[in-house]
Amino acid sequence: MLKNLGFCLAMLIACSSFAQQGTSSPYSFFGIGSLKFKGTVENRSMGGLSIFSDSIHVNLRNPASFAGNNLQLAPFNNESRPVTFALGGEYNSNNLKTDNNSDDASTTTFDYMALSFPVGKFGVGFGLIPYTAVGYKLNSEEVINDETVVTERYSGSGGLNRSFLSLGYQLSENFSVGIESNYNFGNINNSSIDFVFDDEGDPLQYQSRETNSSQLRGFDFNFGLRYTPMINDKLQLTAAATYSPESKINSDNERTFATIVINETTGQELEVNEIDADLQSQNLKETKLTLPAKTSFGLGIGKPRKWFIGAEYTFLQTSSFSNRIFDIENTTFENASTFALGGFYIPQYTSFNRYLKRVVYRAGARFENTGLKINNESINEFGISFGVGLPVGRLFSNVNLGFELGRRGTTSQGLVQENFVTFQLSLSLNDRWFVKRKFN
Repeated sequence: MLKNLGFCLAMLIACSSFAQQGTSSPYSFFGIGSLKFKGTVENRSMGGLSIFSDSIHVNLRNPASFAGNNLQLAPFNNESRPVTFALGGEYNSNNLKTDNNSDDASTTTFDYMALSFPVGKFGVGFGLIPYTAVGYKLNSEEVINDETVVTERYSGSGGLNRSFLSLGYQLSENFSVGIESNYNFGNINNSSIDFVFDDEGDPLQYQSRETNSSQLRGFDFNFGLRYTPMINDKLQLTAAATYSPESKINSDNERTFATIVINETTGQELEVNEIDADLQSQNLKETKLTLPAKTSFGLGIGKPRKWFIGAEYTFLQTSSFSNRIFDIENTTFENASTFALGGFYIPQYTSFNRYLKRVVYRAGARFENTGLKINNESINEFGISFGVGLPVGRLFSNVNLGFELGRRGTTSQGLVQENFVTFQLSLSLNDRWFVKRKFN
């Protein structure tokens, strides 16, 4: 037990101190960044479907899933469910395309870390996940003296992270409820450079830069329900729902203006002088941002430890979303929604001489309105996904591999279309820390 506990704590410290750029999407310029998928590789491999839960995987979307289910004890000799540790990350390759140009970008990120353990009819889970990510570099170009030049340059980094503590309780054999408390924290940095030119179209030696920085922090909550009755001797119905009420987070803001010189060879920005803006007089030093209410519900059917198929709908009230400390023209937020369809298949989970029969095969698709509207154009997203769960070690531990192919945005109205490919990797490790003695 102590060995595994030490391993988990070491991973927690390492991942908590790990800095990363979580996205390469230009759409992370807006709001508090692009929303990250709150779920495991197993979920994403099924199109983002998160209504299914079992005893050997962590479900990060529904706190009710942490509660026990007596129907799941047979594979463990009718003893207590194991402690589960989950860790996941991804590599994303993104092709950015406009009407005139295209470019490629990539990111490698840590996506989540979580630990769950049973306490009778209760189940407890805690961990760390990213909530939003900011990572972009954009240029605005104009034609001056028959030459296309950069007139403005934007860049941003950071994002909002989330540490969570979940508690689930099994009210009856087939019905469980749960509550989750989240502490959101992070920082977002945005800068813009205005390039100034002389009468002949040549850039001046000195340029001006505006930098905005926000330190974010605050709590929110998530409530979940899960109902899993057996329809007959073989088939099980799964119904699940979650609700996160609207919440506020605090934002401590700073803004600076600087005169800079840009090294033409390296692109390094050298500050000549810098002044701080008086945000206090504008009532912008400390502001509050709205995290929108979120509702999801889904339904599925399957044969336990054999196959499952389900659908899920998620509604996010982003029309109430509040923006950063500065306004962005031609940009609004509308209510967001996602529809996910997916499932899995296991040929024979008890096979001991055929490894491939114990592999979990997953697939799914999702359709999403992100809630972002630019130049009267809604930014939509579509993705199809596949994955496998490879058994390793004891107690059904596994390595999960996922692959997603998708598209975000459009080239209409001068916007950017993203064609992305994402590879995901996770570990779901199970162990029993407290074992009742069978012999004295």
